[in-house]
Amino acid sequence: MDSARSASARARAVTVLLGPAFVAAIAYVDPGNVASNISAGAEFGYLLVWVIVMANVMAGLVQFLSAKLGLVTGMSLPEAVRSRSSRSVRLAYWGQAETVAMATDLAEVVGGAIALHLLFDLPLLVGGMITGVVSMGLLMVQDRGGQRPFERVITGLLAIIAIGFLASVVIAPPSVTGTLGGMVPRFDGTESVLLAAAMIGATVMPHAVYLHSGLARDRHGNPEVGPHRVRLLRATRIDVGLAMVLAGAVNLAMLLMAAHTLRGRDNVDTIEGAHAAVGDALGPMAALLLAIALLASGLASTSVGAYAGAMIMQGLLRRKIPLVARRVVTLIPALAILAAGVDPTRALIVSQVVLSFGIPFALIPLVRLTSNRVLMGADVNHRVTTALAWLVAGIITLLNIALIYLTITGA
Repeated sequence: MDSARSASARARAVTVLLGPAFVAAIAYVDPGNVASNISAGAEFGYLLVWVIVMANVMAGLVQFLSAKLGLVTGMSLPEAVRSRSSRSVRLAYWGQAETVAMATDLAEVVGGAIALHLLFDLPLLVGGMITGVVSMGLLMVQDRGGQRPFERVITGLLAIIAIGFLASVVIAPPSVTGTLGGMVPRFDGTESVLLAAAMIGATVMPHAVYLHSGLARDRHGNPEVGPHRVRLLRATRIDVGLAMVLAGAVNLAMLLMAAHTLRGRDNVDTIEGAHAAVGDALGPMAALLLAIALLASGLASTSVGAYAGAMIMQGLLRRKIPLVARRVVTLIPALAILAAGVDPTRALIVSQVVLSFGIPFALIPLVRLTSNRVLMGADVNHRVTTALAWLVAGIITLLNIALIYLTITGA
């Protein structure tokens, strides 16, 4: 009886420490994921299942390293980069990080606008404005209430996203044989490489790598070497593991739903077309849940993205801009895209490719810093961990090189 109570107490103690990874995980189920995964499933069926699985495993490793850096050093990744860079390098690094942040914001605001159009037939520009305003409200929760209330709100939205996308797979289970066959790594032409790069860019997202180090530090502080730090790192592994399993399941559900329900149908190369096809194939309830999940995704992810952008600027330039003011500034490019009438689904996919090119700039410093014994002490990466982390960075870089080559040659 005592052992059972002790185990229960330990479980509750660990649960209290969970949260930062679930905020970071919003980046892995944002509207960019929806566009990339649905496009991949509708066009190539189960072919790119392996990309989802690989990207999620890589994301788990990367997010743990980011959180560990924040806990052990007391610095966010942008702060750690600043401490080891010259002024010119910091400015250039900040420039590419801001470009990636703008691409992130584009995907998230456009996704929210599409969802509001599907739900209420609002014009995309109006939906984008509403998404921006609501995200400001979510940021004010963090600004005034602190990180814990913000974590609870974002985790609640994550639950809505999960229910919305997993429902379609439950209603119409995909082919087990097709799913297992999709685990074999392969491509089918330039477009499949483009989509694979977009899927990885939407999963291993640079701003989530920067953000998680600061979230873990702000939540848990900078504990001294000893049992408390060991306990926090153990809880962080659990936090990251659970968050990545949930995000991976949602991403896989998007692709499997499209592969099973949308493959071979006409006019499903946009989110609007996919939504209509889901309604025809699975019924209005499935289509409604998909639209609600997309809206929750847009609202949560754009708030988290603005939070990450503020942390990047503060860490690299030591300049702090109020979150709401930053939200207004970063909203402008997304609204301009919507006002220009650019195809929103294509804009989402291209934004994810831009994100994938920013990944090495986040991963390489992260691996180098967490492999530095002087900086990390006893919590430095194990050699195997370092090797795996470099492999992740290498795979992503090679995929992008292949994307450039195939696009230029038209292969």
